Amino acid sequence: MKRHHPDIALHVPALLLPAAEVPLASWSVIACDQHTSQPEYWQETRRLVGGNPSTLHLVLPEAELGHGDRTAAIAAINRRMGQYLDDGVLAEQRPGFMLVEREVGRAVPRRGLVVALDLECFDYRDGTRQLIRSTEGTDANRLPARVAVRRNAPLETPHILVLIDDPECTVIEPLFKRNLEPAYDFELMQGGRRIRGWRVDDGDVIDAIAARIARLRRGEPPMIYAMGDGNHSFAAARAVWEDIKANESPAADHPARYALAELANVHDGGLEFAPIHRLLAGVDTEMLFAAMAAHFLDAEFDRRTFGDRDAWLRAWGETATQAGHHIPYLTATERGLVCIGQPRLRLETASLQHFLDGFLETHPGAAIDYIHGDDTLATLAREEDRVGFLLPAMDKRDLFPTVLDDGAAPRKTFSLGEAREKRYYLECRRIRP
Repeated sequence: MKRHHPDIALHVPALLLPAAEVPLASWSVIACDQHTSQPEYWQETRRLVGGNPSTLHLVLPEAELGHGDRTAAIAAINRRMGQYLDDGVLAEQRPGFMLVEREVGRAVPRRGLVVALDLECFDYRDGTRQLIRSTEGTDANRLPARVAVRRNAPLETPHILVLIDDPECTVIEPLFKRNLEPAYDFELMQGGRRIRGWRVDDGDVIDAIAARIARLRRGEPPMIYAMGDGNHSFAAARAVWEDIKANESPAADHPARYALAELANVHDGGLEFAPIHRLLAGVDTEMLFAAMAAHFLDAEFDRRTFGDRDAWLRAWGETATQAGHHIPYLTATERGLVCIGQPRLRLETASLQHFLDGFLETHPGAAIDYIHGDDTLATLAREEDRVGFLLPAMDKRDLFPTVLDDGAAPRKTFSLGEAREKRYYLECRRIRP
């Protein structure tokens, strides 16, 4: 079995899984960048974990970034990783992939394949010529914490989802017809539903997977993979690998050259694109909308407010057949709709984000958060001095053509499902020899 397939940026990892006595329900927690405006979610997660070994102790939830000593927290994460390795909490598996099936509340489960990808084939600063490409802009301000956690870490655990464009379903789906060895089967905490995994460690099967992935090259220069979730974590892994190359003269197959990710077929029936809404806090709402009107002065800007929810929903629905961009919003006291009749950018997300970036630069007291779920946004927007903007979902069939033709979209343009559907940390891998 070949461990390295450099022509398709694929590496066969030796995964680490929790030992048999470790309770998987408390071991596995959701991605650290979820529920950032809901600290109560993470408080409940800590209660559920209790004193059990858990990936909660191996990551730094973004909801907690502003609390306590970050340097001390990262040092504690690195120590806990070493402790789990030394104490046998994690057991190394035979080199191979992990076939994954995750129930997400749809008619069919979401299916994926955990592999390692070559960071040499990805560049978040200018990825237009790479096999692995960003699908959204990278916010440099979100990298330092992730880089700091990974820089001295002996292992990684991923929440990264990477997409392939496989309309004939040749890579992942046929594996479910094989008699593979089960690795895990359990219920994820906090509404994450059930997840199952099977080992894929037969050399002939892995070589066949690699050959099928090679047939998925698109465009010139070619791309195979598009980042789905975890773009900033993958970018941080690339940054750490660059540091290692610059300072340590590593071997060509140093484990930090690769990053674990779950591949998913963009055509998978259990995979849906969901919108990511914007929540502005600490703002004078009238000042915000005045600034928006000035920004879109030559773009036929209009703002409408509605006395009741039904009228607002009807007006929102009617915009589906109208030209331009139409973005509903919520505040503590009103429901409204902003309309941009002649937008300069293709996506509603792009139009709104371009305005918000400039507004936030000139209003340092304002803050932005990215929210999954209409109901969650509605709840959070009820507080004073907040505005929540509801954005539409991107058609997942447009992703690869858009990335090939236009490059990365604005950050937080789409989400792979709602918050509860995000990948939970589970598998690990050593990233230090």
